[in-house]
Amino acid sequence: MAPASLADLVSALPSDESWGPPTATETTLDGVPYAPYSKGDKLGRMADWTLEGKDGRDGRGGRQQYNRNYRDQQVYGAGTSSLFAVQVAEDESSFSVVDNTRTSTKTRGFGRGGGTVFRGRGRGGRDARGGRGTFQRVGGGRGGQGQDRYYDNRGGRGGRGRRFGWKDYDKPQRNRDSSVNIKPEWHMLEEIDFNRLAKLNLETSEGEDIDTYGFLYYYDRSYDKPPVKNTERKLNVLDRAAYNVTTSSDPIIQELAEKDEATIFATDNILSMLMCAPRSVYSWDIVIIRQGNKVYLDKRDGASIDMVTVNENAADAPLEASEGNKDTINNPGALALEATFINHNFANQVVMESETNKIEMVHENPFYNPSEETEPLASKAYKYRRFDLSLEKDEDPLHLVVRTEIDAVVKNNISGEDQFLTIKALNEFDHKAQGSGGALDWRTKLTSQRGAVVATEMKNNSCKLARWTAQSILAKADVMKLGFVSRANAKSNDRHVILGVVGYKPREFAGQMNLNLANGWGIVRTIVDMCLKMPEGKYVLVKDPNKPLLRLYEVPVNTFEEGEEEDAVEGVEEEE
Repeated sequence: MAPASLADLVSALPSDESWGPPTATETTLDGVPYAPYSKGDKLGRMADWTLEGKDGRDGRGGRQQYNRNYRDQQVYGAGTSSLFAVQVAEDESSFSVVDNTRTSTKTRGFGRGGGTVFRGRGRGGRDARGGRGTFQRVGGGRGGQGQDRYYDNRGGRGGRGRRFGWKDYDKPQRNRDSSVNIKPEWHMLEEIDFNRLAKLNLETSEGEDIDTYGFLYYYDRSYDKPPVKNTERKLNVLDRAAYNVTTSSDPIIQELAEKDEATIFATDNILSMLMCAPRSVYSWDIVIIRQGNKVYLDKRDGASIDMVTVNENAADAPLEASEGNKDTINNPGALALEATFINHNFANQVVMESETNKIEMVHENPFYNPSEETEPLASKAYKYRRFDLSLEKDEDPLHLVVRTEIDAVVKNNISGEDQFLTIKALNEFDHKAQGSGGALDWRTKLTSQRGAVVATEMKNNSCKLARWTAQSILAKADVMKLGFVSRANAKSNDRHVILGVVGYKPREFAGQMNLNLANGWGIVRTIVDMCLKMPEGKYVLVKDPNKPLLRLYEVPVNTFEEGEEEDAVEGVEEEE
C-alpha cells in the first residue's frame, strides 16, 4: 500500500469545528428507548425497592426513610423517570394480598421483652424507649449478652420524637426573644464573640473579707441520708424574708464606694453571670453604670438573671409556646419560675431554725426593717469581699468588691469547726417530656447511679451549675449542697418532694465540670476596661438571644428608671 501524502490526510479531516464523533440527538437505540445523561451525573441504584408505591399503599413510609439517609444524593435518572412511566390500564389501589399463615407467639428476640426492638438495658415492653440516649448494647438483657455490637441510639425515646444529631444540619433555628427591648436610641459600641471570651485569662488571689452581715442557722444533716422509697419529704412553702438588692441600691456598697475601697462593685449573682457568659444560651442583660472612676455592675428589677433556668444547655431545650409547645407548665418561662420558687423554699427548709443556736455575723442584716416586715428573716449571711484584678502594667491597682451570700453553717465531723454552706436545688420536671435532655428517672436512679444523674445535669444545666459554683467560690464557702427536688406528680408543678442532698467542695466541683475561674476573671477585666475607656454614663451588656455573642450598648441615663420600666421586657421572658 502506497503511503498517503500529508495533503491527503489533511483533506480527509472533518470540516466541523469540533473533534470526535457527532453528538447524537436520538433517544432510541435500535428501537429501544434510553435516557441520555451527562458524565457529571451521579450513578445511583438501578432499582430502588424502597420507593413508595402508588398512593403510598405499602404503608411503610419507605421513601421517607430513604430520604432520611440519602436526601442529599442525586439519583441517576431521577429527572428523566417520566420517560419510562407505565400507564396502568386500571386502578390497582384496591388490590391486597391476604396472609393466612399463623405466626408463632414465642419469637426469639433480644432482651427479656422479646421482639426485635433494640431497648436500652434490655428492658422489655411495648414503648421501645431508647433508654438514656447513649450508645447501647444490642439485647442488653440476659438474652443478648453474646452480642458485642453497639448501636448509636441517640434517638432518645422512640415514640416521642427523636433527638437531633450530627446529621441534622437542617435542624430548625430557635428564634428566641431578647431579655430587654433594644431601643432605636441605644448606640452599639462593641460586639464580642464568645470565642474571644474563651481565650481570656487572669489569675487572681482568693480575695479578702471586708465585712459580714446577717446570721446563719445550722444545716439539718438528716437531709443527707437517702430517703426510703415512698417516704420522701415534701417541699414546704416557708414565708421568709430574703433580699436580692441590686448593686447600686446596696447601702453597704455605697459606703465602701465613698471610702474608695475599690473601683468595681457587683453582687455575686451578677458577677457569676458575667464570668460564665460563654456557657449561656438564653438572653440576659447587665446594666453597667460609670460614675467618676467607679464602675457598678447592676441589674434591672425583674431581670432574667434573677431566675433559675432549667435545661438551658440541653441539646433539645424546652420549647416555647410559640414554637408549638402545648404543655404550659413545661415551657422555659414556667420552668424558670418553678425552679426559682423551689430554690427559695429548699434553702429555708433544710436549716434548723433556732434563736439560741445560730451564728451571728458582725453586723445585722442591712436590708431588714423589723418595723415594716411581717415575715421572719431567712438564714442568710452577706460577706463583702475584695479581689485584686490588677495587672503588672497598671499604674494604679484595680480592685473589685462583691457582695456574696452564704446560706447555712454546719460543724465539721472531725475538727468540730464551723463550715459555711451554699444551698442550691436542682429540679426534675418530667424525664419523659420534651426538653428533659435525656435525664434519668431520679426516683429510681439517684441512689444507685448518682454519678450519672449529676453528669447529665452538668450537661443540660452547664451554665446554671457553673454560676452556682462560681458564687460559692467567690463567697469562699467550704461546701456547696445540691438538693434534688422532683414533682410529686409530673403533670402538676405546685407540689414537690425532696429526693436527696449531695455536698461538694466548690473548687473540686469546678474541676469536674471544667470551670476555669481565671477565664471568668479575664472576662470581667475585659468588660470593665472597655467601660473605663468610655465617658461617664449608663451602658447595657446584652447576650444575643440567638447567637453566641455579647453586645455593649450606650443608653440614656434615665433608661430603666420609673417611667421607663414598663418598656423593658419584664422578668419571665427570662432565658427563654
